[in-house]
Amino acid sequence: MKILKQNKVYSLLGIAMRGRNLVSGEFQTLEAIRKRSVSLVLLAEDASDNTAKMFADKCRYYEIPLLCYGTKELLGRAVGKDLRSSVGVCDAGLADAIVRQLKEEER
Repeated sequence: MKILKQNKVYSLLGIAMRGRNLVSGEFQTLEAIRKRSVSLVLLAEDASDNTAKMFADKCRYYEIPLLCYGTKELLGRAVGKDLRSSVGVCDAGLADAIVRQLKEEER
């Protein structure tokens, strides 16, 4: 059953990408954080320690929620790209839907 719930999160990321409400990759995500144009940042669980610390610090400073989810390969595949360590969701509604889905998955 967990696979279906994971697919829901990845589907929401795909919807955000198609709607141009998503940035992906370290550089674009960091720029969006600095501009405060993202509502949520997802970081791959297999991202390097340096990358994880950098995003944790930036998101804490700019008060943007940061969640660890999936792998670089799966995040990239969800948004139609190669490996992605980070993605930023720009649409607040989609960000809320992703957070709700992840909370549901924890149960």
